Amino acid sequence: MQIIIVGCGKVGITLTEQLVNEGHNISVIDLDSNVVTSVSNEFDVLGVTGNGASYNVQLEAGLDHADLLIAVAGSDELNLLCCLIAKKMGNCNTIARVRNPIYSKEIDVIREEMGLSMIINPELAASYEMSRLLRFPSAKKIDTFAKGRVEIVKIAISEGSPLCDHSIMELLSKYKYDVLVCAVERGDEITIPNGSFVLKEKDIISVVASPRSSSQLFKKLGIANSQVKDAMIAGGGEITYYLASQLLDMGISVKIIELKKERCERLSALLPKATIINGDAIDQSLLLEEDLSHSEAFISLTNFDEENILLSLFAKSVSNAKIITKINRISFDTVIDSLDLGSIIYPKHVTAEYIIRYVRAMQNSIGSNIETLYQLIEDKVEALEFVIRGESPVVGVPLERLNLKNNLLLCSINRRGKIIIPRGQDELQIGDTVVVVTSHKGLDDISDILA
Repeated sequence: MQIIIVGCGKVGITLTEQLVNEGHNISVIDLDSNVVTSVSNEFDVLGVTGNGASYNVQLEAGLDHADLLIAVAGSDELNLLCCLIAKKMGNCNTIARVRNPIYSKEIDVIREEMGLSMIINPELAASYEMSRLLRFPSAKKIDTFAKGRVEIVKIAISEGSPLCDHSIMELLSKYKYDVLVCAVERGDEITIPNGSFVLKEKDIISVVASPRSSSQLFKKLGIANSQVKDAMIAGGGEITYYLASQLLDMGISVKIIELKKERCERLSALLPKATIINGDAIDQSLLLEEDLSHSEAFISLTNFDEENILLSLFAKSVSNAKIITKINRISFDTVIDSLDLGSIIYPKHVTAEYIIRYVRAMQNSIGSNIETLYQLIEDKVEALEFVIRGESPVVGVPLERLNLKNNLLLCSINRRGKIIIPRGQDELQIGDTVVVVTSHKGLDDISDILA
């Protein structure tokens, strides 16, 4: 597809890289000529310097032939104007990033009235992911499918765990819960395992199951799975506002530490049930005075990655809290992953996943499309949820007879609300939603699972 991206910030560059890798023709627009030159040279895309809300600039970027325009510039209003012009003048699909909480309750109205295909709020989307993790603190990551009926829960195997040194087949036979281990991270190695795969201490496993089945299994294994009672948040930005609102609704007490007095006053007005502390979160004595050592969760959401990393490391050293760390840049992701910062959230990755899911769904060919897409293991393994809407080569054939791609696993089938963890004799039917985990990139249709 021909796609125009307005804005070459962190999200714009991430989208450009991923969409180029998936074979799309990309044009980028930005006011900064140096940034445009850098991005166009690195990814071999057409770069246009100018205001993305200008019709002539959009024409220069290929609006006449564009299938989609994605506006992720720094201004919400600019993004909405870019999309309005592209929709009215170019009649293409449009996606806008809108971050201001003022618009959060008007998103659906704005999208419908302006004819936008999607509006994405990165901070709100990231906060949803964090709140899921605080509901199940032992998890490093939780992704949901089938409208919440299926989860992929990522946990680390600790020393002395009953999972150690047993094959997946042995464990399923022993515990008899309807779950499936769909991915294993062992150091730098990523495996989509079969039943004979033996789990080891320090492995990070991704388990597919209904929330009830996963909860029962983890309880049996002695893994804590009750939501936290309180949370301390460092930083008082927009993600903090969204997250705190959700946590308070969940019955979790919230304490926020924010340096700017004006922002503290604003948060106090917006979140009257939260405790707002005016102070510097990097001050260790302040954190200890506010009882960090007994907090059940600590979330570092300042605007600086370095501060977030240091805060999480300190919290880990003085408490048993569930740690969540927000990271904006990914230049040193390998180093960051080795620091054991608890659950790491990259807001721009969350945004990119939403948008790429939509792009993939636009391309579906046979009658199934992507409902949900997650980077299960960053840039290495994807989890996708397909809805089978029409006839397909995979329908009505026992799974054991399908010639599936290597490094691909069918994890669950949602059939009219009933969750099926698939076995060899099961068949896919029209109307099913199917979760697939794979290391192959660019799957657009359920038929792409075939070799």
